[in-house]
Amino acid sequence: MSREHQHDAGLLSRRALLGGIGCACCAGVLGTGEALARIAPKSMNSLVGPGYKPVDRDERGLWQQYDRFEEEVAGSNLRMNDPAMQRYLGGLAERVGGPAARDLRVYLVRVPEFNAFMTPTGFMVVFSGLLTRMRNEAQLSGVIAHEAGHYLRKHQIRAYRDTKQKANAFAVLAMAAGVGGAGAGVYLGDAVQLAQLGTILSLFDYSRELEAEADAIGLRNIAETGYEPMEMSRVWEQLIAETEASARVRNKRPRRGGSLLATHPAPRERMRDLRASAAEVTQAGRSYEDGRARYQNALAPHRAMLLDDQIKLNDPGASLYIIENLAKDGWNGLLRFYEAETYRLRGRPEDLARAVSGYAQAVRFPDAPAEAWRQHGYAQIKAGRPAEGRQALQTYLAKAPNAPDAKMVRFSLAQ
Repeated sequence: MSREHQHDAGLLSRRALLGGIGCACCAGVLGTGEALARIAPKSMNSLVGPGYKPVDRDERGLWQQYDRFEEEVAGSNLRMNDPAMQRYLGGLAERVGGPAARDLRVYLVRVPEFNAFMTPTGFMVVFSGLLTRMRNEAQLSGVIAHEAGHYLRKHQIRAYRDTKQKANAFAVLAMAAGVGGAGAGVYLGDAVQLAQLGTILSLFDYSRELEAEADAIGLRNIAETGYEPMEMSRVWEQLIAETEASARVRNKRPRRGGSLLATHPAPRERMRDLRASAAEVTQAGRSYEDGRARYQNALAPHRAMLLDDQIKLNDPGASLYIIENLAKDGWNGLLRFYEAETYRLRGRPEDLARAVSGYAQAVRFPDAPAEAWRQHGYAQIKAGRPAEGRQALQTYLAKAPNAPDAKMVRFSLAQ
């Protein structure tokens, strides 16, 4: 396949199909839905223990399907094969996964949407966009514990029995994509995998009762392991605020589809329920942690890639909110650089000055990426400060001597 076709397939797999993917771990921001009584965390018991195996025929059949799908996920081009990150996520699942924690497997896929889902066989898929948005380990653990709660309460088989007719969508989808790809001469493997993820997520459009159960058991599990219980509700605050920020910039109503927020109703009510439940499980005198330092260290090798993927989604409202929300824990060179890049890519008349200012602020931090020095250098030259610009470009070359554009930058300096 030509490089151009590879590029086109990559764009299709990671962007064009994102709008068709539902979501499994959080909810539609606009929904109100019927009122549902809050489920007390202490009332939730696990229905699955260590080494659980299905007995009923339909559940065994479902497990067989997902055993095959797990093999595909494990070998997918979308999977981020970082052993250190894999151990980190697996460790969190073991810590907050309840009685069957050691049976859980976590796969991280490079898809810049805020999403995660749990399968009935005990493997969980976490989208990279989820990691982009989390401020600390307690927030991430809350999402993982919520997804584990679906497994512990056997929600998948309960939902599956209501939606068996959707199972044939896999075969139809794969066949259609294969024919389309062959006709166009383009490899669509990643696209098919992403579309299959969307179909899987649609199978688990849980009722409010099941979502409330997963919230309750997940919240109890993170509290018992020492994480700050209130962080689960703060995830909802962030999701709601991000969606509203995105809508404001686009001058549209907040959208329900195409993100993790699409399928679960009444987020504000759930947020309030989580706050009430967090207060209920918090023990007086006990110290709880958010694990922010551990989370920052684990994510450090990937933070630039995650932010880069986010801003390339061309959703400046969401991107700016995410960056500013992360910066509540302190600005750094990486956040300033991607803030400036978001303004540059949006391209409004007032954004150029904001971008130039952002690059100048980014290079004041020791962790500024090399690209910040390049952008800062060209901005200074354009502003009539060639000496400062040349110095910044030389710093860029010193930090990234083998950058793809290094030869061009050296040529510019030689002029």
